[in-house]
Amino acid sequence: MALKQTIAYSYLKATNLSLERLGIREVSLSSAPRFKEYPEASKVKLSLGDYPKTKTFFEILEVRRSERDYRKKPISLREIAWLCYAVQGVTAVAGTYLLRTAPSAGALYPIETYLGINFSTDIKPGIYHLEVRTFSLELLKEGYFGKELANLALGQSFLATASVVFIWSAVLRRTLSKYGSRGLRYIFMDCAHICQNLLLASEALELKACPVGAFLDEDFNEFLGLDGEEESVIYLATVGK
Repeated sequence: MALKQTIAYSYLKATNLSLERLGIREVSLSSAPRFKEYPEASKVKLSLGDYPKTKTFFEILEVRRSERDYRKKPISLREIAWLCYAVQGVTAVAGTYLLRTAPSAGALYPIETYLGINFSTDIKPGIYHLEVRTFSLELLKEGYFGKELANLALGQSFLATASVVFIWSAVLRRTLSKYGSRGLRYIFMDCAHICQNLLLASEALELKACPVGAFLDEDFNEFLGLDGEEESVIYLATVGK
């Protein structure tokens, strides 16, 4: 098959910017709420405390590798808190915008963070949602779901032995309502920025991490209770010892 026949190539060409096409939208989309929360869920407040002592930034870059050989060891709530801060911690307020540790196109922040906590010394295993405004974890499902997460990721067994599995979804309208279909590019960029923060923070905390792109999209959406249309899972990463 020629490259030009692929959907990927067609999308790239269809979303190219040019002076003639600036401001053109194929459809007009309303936006989505900026924040997501589960008001009925029990919450676990995250607390950071003092900055942890770490290697220098460039030492962290030098040793960062994707690691999958986890040992089912628990991590602390404080470590989870620092990982969540690296992912989507609020660092400043600009008007109605909550600016965060990772950049986002138009400060729209379409990415939602879920955690599958398998092994921790301080928090029950389960599926949680990171509520950004209160910096809390909202409990969605209690219990160990490591094997289910591994199955949803095409049988990659290290999702069952990792201490925590980070799951990122995209609320598509947050970005597409401003940038049109080209905004899909920005959504994936946003998520990549977030994931890299997690990988470097894991290394700083002497933990190991691995990004995961292979998973059953619709089955994962169903597992989290997402509709797969307005919000859909787009990326994963594991963290452990």
